[in-house]
Amino acid sequence: MRTAVTLVEMIIVVAVVALLAAMVVVAARSIDNQAKEKGAEGLFSVLGGALEEYYDFTGTFPPQAGTNPSENSEALYFKLRSIPDSRRILEKIDNSLIKDEDDYGIVDTPEIYDPWGTALDYQYVVGDSFPKLISAGPDRDFDKADDNITNR
Repeated sequence: MRTAVTLVEMIIVVAVVALLAAMVVVAARSIDNQAKEKGAEGLFSVLGGALEEYYDFTGTFPPQAGTNPSENSEALYFKLRSIPDSRRILEKIDNSLIKDEDDYGIVDTPEIYDPWGTALDYQYVVGDSFPKLISAGPDRDFDKADDNITNR
């Protein structure tokens, strides 16, 4: 009598391995998103400090550039870099979160990106106590606010 592995046994083993691999991928993605959320919160903390220094120097917060997050991010970075104390704080931001090229490789005004690779949005209405910083979150869509991350 010879011993061998049947086709059914092989299929069961492959199915179990595939199920375990899927569970690992889901867990890793969840851990990655949690780490990126913490990274976004840390970025907001650094930008909050730079905004406070800007306010202490000028007596006001930088104006909002428009309705486009990319434009707002560029304008915010430009304004914060114009104040020495804010500039020093901005140097604490990881270089991977500052992008100075457009999609075509043309050097442009630097802008601030979240850990998912989307430009941060900056919103400030005169009279607000503090500006609002918004990350589009894992889905990279500002319109779907259920996973957006803000400094408030």
